[in-house]
Amino acid sequence: MAAVQVTTFEGIKAQLARRQYAPVYLLHGEEGYFIDALVKEFEEILSPEERDFNMYTLYAPQVSADTVMDTCRRYPMMADRQVVILKEAQAVRADQLNRLHLYASQPSPSTILVICCRGAVSKAKNLMDEMKAHGGVIFESKRLDERNIGGVISEFIKNRGLNIEPKGLAMLRDYVGTDLSRLYNEIDKLTIILGQGATVTPESIERNIGVSKDYNNFELVDAIARKDVLRVFNIVEYFRSNPKNNPTILTVSTLFTFFSNLLILHFCKDRSDSGMCNELGFRWPRALENYKPALRNYNAYKTIEIISAIREFDTRSKGIDSRQNEYDLLKDLAFRILNAAGSIAI
Repeated sequence: MAAVQVTTFEGIKAQLARRQYAPVYLLHGEEGYFIDALVKEFEEILSPEERDFNMYTLYAPQVSADTVMDTCRRYPMMADRQVVILKEAQAVRADQLNRLHLYASQPSPSTILVICCRGAVSKAKNLMDEMKAHGGVIFESKRLDERNIGGVISEFIKNRGLNIEPKGLAMLRDYVGTDLSRLYNEIDKLTIILGQGATVTPESIERNIGVSKDYNNFELVDAIARKDVLRVFNIVEYFRSNPKNNPTILTVSTLFTFFSNLLILHFCKDRSDSGMCNELGFRWPRALENYKPALRNYNAYKTIEIISAIREFDTRSKGIDSRQNEYDLLKDLAFRILNAAGSIAI
């Protein structure tokens, strides 16, 4: 039996760049960006002249499994291989997709079959079992959340030959969130402008992407953590005057994540940098920069009160028991955070 290939997005791209191909690929999962990007890589395997006779794009709801297998078993014309891409496989039942296990158990050495289940995790167990047994590659494209997007940004910047400062990383994370297509477009732009080996700084992000280096969610959290009252309210007013780039929903999500993590740290037994990083899943101690002053300024009781205030903001901003402007509510929330007394009845 062939060994199971453990793969990542960058790993598959590297294999394709080295012209090392598996007979069958299954690309599935909730995050569509990675699948779309890999499909483009597969489409570039053949030269333009070879594609006319050796590139097949099929759509699972429109073809039978037998048609797919028959196509895969054809011989390439005037080329070493052919590429067959089966799209929208998430739209057919697992038992229909499972029929391809017959091909996966005896794949053609001159065909690369790429099965795409964009936006869903495949349940075609028989197919996957045969792929694992015969050298196939299975890649699950998992949806990212706010907790792990920072690592993805860092890894992508590193692969582009750039470095990034922690504040710049936070600015990108807040600006693009988990919209990977937008994220990679912005990083590609920085790569072209700055050149490989450069360091992405807050200034370069402000200059080339348009995010203010002084008025953003990272700076707001930093000001709140240090109880810099004047800076907090200056940032809130800047957000009010630039609502398109500073939606309150993102700001409050950032604050909720910060104080939720702060509460975890209050009950962390190991207060060393490595202990706190392990507790929060951070890679670098520099990510703790804002948490250390916040631990001094907001005890556990104050933190609980603040989390409650953030939840109340969320409710009121949706029009429940309030008709105030969302930035008035944000200003009120900032006041409540800075003046939290920690009076929690337990």
